[in-house]
This record gives sequence, structure tokens and C-alpha cells, in this order.
Amino acid sequence: MQVMVELSLYPLVNEYIPPIQDFIDRLNSYSDIAVSTSSTSTQVTGDYGVVMKVLGEEMQRTHEEVGQAIFVAKFLNFDAMQSRKSS
Repeated sequence: MQVMVELSLYPLVNEYIPPIQDFIDRLNSYSDIAVSTSSTSTQVTGDYGVVMKVLGEEMQRTHEEVGQAIFVAKFLNFDAMQSRKSS
């Protein structure tokens, strides 16, 4: 099953841009997920298990490196969304 996750990261530090960019750069290093970034969020698409594993690892790393950070996420069943588009 494919999933699409729309994420926004809000590091609770004065210099908030570097942790956001670092998180996005790390996501882009994975070849088995698709990453699309806009000014307010990042969309990650791929196999459900792979996406969840990557996000879990990278979100944990962000919390370990930054301390307090808020992640806001929307999870969409990408298979169902694609089948509705083709109907």
C-alpha cells in the first residue's frame, strides 16, 4: 500500500531554519521514497512501511538533535486517492 504524508516541522529554537533544512535534506537522501517540498510543508510518498520507518527514524533524530520540535502530519492512503482520480 502506498501512503502520502504531508509534514510540517516547527523546531522550538531561535534558529529554526537549519533544523528544518537538515530534516528535508535527510529525507531527500532516501532513494525509495518521493519527497516534494513547498514553502509550508513537505510531502513524502512511498510504500507505507518504508515511509513510516524513515519518518520514525528521522523524527527521532530531529528530537534528539534539536530538543523540542513539533511535527504536524496528515496521512493519506495514496492508493485510494489515485483510484478516485482515475474514476
